[in-house]
Amino acid sequence: MPAYAIGHFTSVRPHPDVIAYVERIQATLDPYSGRFLIHGGPVEAMEGECGAELVVIEFPGKDEARAWYNSPGYQEILRLRTRHVDGDAFLIEGVGPDYDPARKGEVLRRSL
Repeated sequence: MPAYAIGHFTSVRPHPDVIAYVERIQATLDPYSGRFLIHGGPVEAMEGECGAELVVIEFPGKDEARAWYNSPGYQEILRLRTRHVDGDAFLIEGVGPDYDPARKGEVLRRSL
């Protein structure tokens, strides 16, 4: 099951540390087969507002995502971002190819 590291960054202050972080992050992802799906860019809000930079990194599974985040290589550069960027980061497991949202609806209906 794929897993994703999601970043929701509300305040990005330009700084040489942030540039160094961006330049070095791919080398920390490679051993865990991590790849960027979204790395900032314009957001078209269809409902509500999105006042944030969004980042999505895909991994083969949650074990790889967690191992990447906790790896010495990533921990070494993490402060380069966190000192100058406010926001949230989290890991989440994706759904498989046979996912049916109607089943989720059934579970929610039973909880009423």
